[in-house]
Amino acid sequence: MAVTLTPEAGALRRQDPEMAEILLGELARQSTTLQLIAAENFTSPAVLAALGSPLANKYAEGYPGARYHGGCEIVDVAERLAVERARALFGAEHANVQSHSGSSAVLAAYAALLRPGDTVLALGLSHGGHLTHGSPANFSGRWFDFVGYGVEAESGLIDHQQVRALARSHRPKAIVCGSISYPRHIDYAFFREVADEVGAYLIADAAHPIGLVAGKAAPSPVPHADIVCATTHKVLRGPRGGMILCGSELAERVDRAVFPFTQGGAQMHTIAAKAVAFGEAATEGFAAYARQVVANARALADGLAAEGLVVTTGGTDTHLVTADPSPLGVDGRTARGLLAAAGMILDTCVLPHGDARGLRLGTAAVTTQGMGEKEMARIAALFASVLRDAANVRKAREEVRELTGGFPPYPGR
Repeated sequence: MAVTLTPEAGALRRQDPEMAEILLGELARQSTTLQLIAAENFTSPAVLAALGSPLANKYAEGYPGARYHGGCEIVDVAERLAVERARALFGAEHANVQSHSGSSAVLAAYAALLRPGDTVLALGLSHGGHLTHGSPANFSGRWFDFVGYGVEAESGLIDHQQVRALARSHRPKAIVCGSISYPRHIDYAFFREVADEVGAYLIADAAHPIGLVAGKAAPSPVPHADIVCATTHKVLRGPRGGMILCGSELAERVDRAVFPFTQGGAQMHTIAAKAVAFGEAATEGFAAYARQVVANARALADGLAAEGLVVTTGGTDTHLVTADPSPLGVDGRTARGLLAAAGMILDTCVLPHGDARGLRLGTAAVTTQGMGEKEMARIAALFASVLRDAANVRKAREEVRELTGGFPPYPGR
């Protein structure tokens, strides 16, 4: 399959043909393999255009109307537009769109509410918590005293009784709800109730479900959490970056925690691309997309279960599916390698209540390409054929090429 760069990338080909070939190689990889990493998606050409715009040239430390650099009149308009679109999309009183990533958004949330040494209750890393939820390798685990709650061994669902008991025992300054591998909706109202009972702030790390929230395909944490941290890529289908939503009473603290406390100049080209993505996410077309993402994830989970994999929690409410491939005779890391060789790109994750690794995959990108439940059933069958017998890798790779050929991520390139 021939792939090309955008017309404006001709300058790159002339100036740096080596890098141009690298970009073409990545476009070819994305176009001929199945992108099943739950945190990835394909942005629209409009988002890509904003990312490659002259706004990349502008230094704009500070906020609209209060910058530390001159010449910010136009980028102020861009940031205000992104903020207003985010507020309207999620029903939030305040939005900060400057965070460079989901992790930097969480860092700013902690900086706004906590002091070093404060106790924080969050989902344990071995049960699906993020690095920013207390990993000793991360700022969170070094600066704060994290206590981890978990999921029930039998159901795989968050152990609400344990959450309440740990909150009462440790009286945390903040409670974090959110996960990188939990496929079910989180009960934000429950977490709000517990936070109120022990006088804690509630921080929702909604990096994964926020796109489904935008498309009305998942419950919103905004009415319940003091601060909502999120990414603008993943299901939301925007540029790689972060954002923070909160009430007006915390707006100044959040803004100061982002700039100047945790980061410097805003990336105005990325903020413009975020505004484009928020605008796209406010359409009925995006809502239909979000519903299809969930339908595809459920179809994929059902297909994997029918092929003999153990799907955690018995299914999914979101774009995420996590599964144990060991019934087919392979561990998670081996399975990921075999599937990658067959052109099916995904991640591994820790399976709770043990040290084994399972598979973590998502349907956001393949749904953007236009695939539906029929294709999910085919993907599940390809999974099983490869994991049951490594000799099937080459044949599966050809089938993946044929499948992706009918669903190009950027038609016409």
